[in-house]
Amino acid sequence: MSSPVRLAVVGAGHFGRYHALKAAADPRVDLVGILDRDPAKAERLVAETGGRAFASLEEALGEAEAVIVAASTRAHYELGLRVLGARRHLLMEKPLATRLDEADALVAAAKAAEVVLQVGHLERFSAAQGLLGRFVRDPFAMEFLRHGPFRPRGTDVSVVLDLMIHDIDLALVLAAAVPVQIEAVGRAVRSPTLDVALARVTFANGRVAQFSASRLAPAVERVARLHDGEGSVVVDLVARRLLRTRNDTVESESWQEADPLAAELAAFVAAVRGEAPVVVDGEAGRAALAVALAIEEAALASAR
Repeated sequence: MSSPVRLAVVGAGHFGRYHALKAAADPRVDLVGILDRDPAKAERLVAETGGRAFASLEEALGEAEAVIVAASTRAHYELGLRVLGARRHLLMEKPLATRLDEADALVAAAKAAEVVLQVGHLERFSAAQGLLGRFVRDPFAMEFLRHGPFRPRGTDVSVVLDLMIHDIDLALVLAAAVPVQIEAVGRAVRSPTLDVALARVTFANGRVAQFSASRLAPAVERVARLHDGEGSVVVDLVARRLLRTRNDTVESESWQEADPLAAELAAFVAAVRGEAPVVVDGEAGRAALAVALAIEEAALASAR
């Protein structure tokens, strides 16, 4: 049996804590420690997970062969470049970066170092994604709604980069084509960045995807509606229910979510060990970011 992958987590906030807990529970992982700009926060998380609180990124890189970066989005590029420059495997929380040139530099650095770069698009590992593969055949129209209450966490970037990008990644997989036209509207209401955005993306093969993302909603809503030549599928990710309509027949499926974050970590470990290809590689993260930034630009222009 292979030795456990020596892993460090950078960022001890909301998602960093979850990443660290999953790593500590995985027998294929040796969680060597946590790094956070607030040493006390790192110490508190270490008390839950084991390992040690690192004083610097260099110290973490000296102990780890792989790193999860779950720090603020604005720090992704700098931290990622240093991790990859040290020839360490990297799982970067989404989005990969905040600019395309930064994403390109990270992808190039991973290739030069010959290490794994995986991007944390968590929906790729959900049970709902597996059901979509079973029930949807070549959708020509897609609608995605992702709404939730306002929380200050995550408002360093727009709702497009914070929430909508999950659905953008799925739409790119389902459309299997490059976008050729992007229209969007949006507004910043409670934060300095866009809090609400609606977008329509047309792909080179004629497929169309519409997105609605908001962090001003009274409750959490996560819905996807997909239409193909045989009918339509509606997936409610909160209720964990799928309805498939064909002619006059309605099929219903429900599921218990396994653990997409643990599945994401397992995929990363398999890629690091060379047992499987990277599920969401740097190019995929870059593609989702490119669409997200174009939507953001169009939405900001609509608000002027």
